[in-house]
Amino acid sequence: MQIEDLRIFMTVIKAGNFTAAAEQLLLSKQYVSRRMAALEDSLGVRLLIRNTRKLSVTESGQVFSRHAQKILDDIHEAELAVSERTRELQGSFRVSIPMSFGMSYLSPLIAEFLRQHPAVQFQVELGDRYVDMIGEGFDIAIRIGLLSDSTLIARRLSVLKRVICCSPDYLQRAGSPLLPEDLLHHACLRYGREGQNGWELMQEGKRKLLDVHGPIVSNNGEVLRDAAVAGLGLALLPEFIVGEALETGALVTVLEDFYPEPLTLSAVYPQHRQRSEVTRAFLDFLETRLKSHS
Repeated sequence: MQIEDLRIFMTVIKAGNFTAAAEQLLLSKQYVSRRMAALEDSLGVRLLIRNTRKLSVTESGQVFSRHAQKILDDIHEAELAVSERTRELQGSFRVSIPMSFGMSYLSPLIAEFLRQHPAVQFQVELGDRYVDMIGEGFDIAIRIGLLSDSTLIARRLSVLKRVICCSPDYLQRAGSPLLPEDLLHHACLRYGREGQNGWELMQEGKRKLLDVHGPIVSNNGEVLRDAAVAGLGLALLPEFIVGEALETGALVTVLEDFYPEPLTLSAVYPQHRQRSEVTRAFLDFLETRLKSHS
């Protein structure tokens, strides 16, 4: 086994196939395929399942990838420790970010971070799905809300306030709810899984779950914001989605004394990334900038 084989193996996993990995590594597809076959022979296990469309990683391959990445990270850290370029942050970085929050807040922050560290390369994927950190080769995922139990390391970055809002036109037609129970008689535009379970508000220090109903359920906040602006009902959404509409008066808040609890914004990353200088620098940067905006 050679260190080069580990680098090729991790590149293949992240690229998804031999052809794309070979292009990234400036190697031939045949050479990449031979090195992976030799690596599997030396280990005596199948790491990759090959088919005509895309490679998939076996369970043994996933276990091996965690150790392989740790070895490569340790080598990189050792190289930096003796390099004259130690003060210059370097490395490639793959990050998964929620669509709405990424577009509204994180996009300009990522650009600012890269201006400060021009030797760092980012691959950013915007989307609301929960990515497979190890299998898909992500270094960090930014997540909103409760985190599921996992082997990933979590770091809290900020909290995101939520509001209940509607258009002035809807308020004039339907009247303003004064108590949480009044929501049962209103059209409520529901977001994702919370929309299936109802809305949870704080009332007299206690959580109150309300089985609200309305004309639309969506996993996209912008869809619900636009529906609220169009006068279709009340929406319970984070301020980063409805902030501009609130400022222009297209939406107004209701039930100010019964706001739901804020959402937690967290970063999760594999254990082998916790010693990465890029990971530490990026998360420190995000936490500082997000606090200044809150």
